[in-house]
Amino acid sequence: MPTKLFTPRRIAIGALCVAAFAVCCGLAWWQWNRFESASGTFQNLGYVLQWPLFGVFPAFMVWRIMRLRREAAEQDAAQPEQARAEWGRPAPVPAPRAPVMRQAAPDEPDDELAAYNRYLAELHARDQRES
Repeated sequence: MPTKLFTPRRIAIGALCVAAFAVCCGLAWWQWNRFESASGTFQNLGYVLQWPLFGVFPAFMVWRIMRLRREAAEQDAAQPEQARAEWGRPAPVPAPRAPVMRQAAPDEPDDELAAYNRYLAELHARDQRES
């Protein structure tokens, strides 16, 4: 399926990337002027180096997404027809399993529960003595 090179969506994305780069370069220039001023610090110089990278990032993401889509389309075209037919069917979803919890039998003593109850009884007795 041939794609058009200039569609309104692609033009808008390109314009947005150029605008982001221009704004970030303006912010880098502003930080450079702050760095050169009497109150400038090396933090401002760090921002001078950082802002252009922020401006290039949207263009990098557009390039990366286009590359991943192209690779996926090439891989999809390379698959045999039968495999593509199998991909059309939804995968079976396994039923969620309930967590298995060991419960003590009614006649079997639970040591942890008994220790916890002793601890609570001690705390209650201590509260009664203090009040």
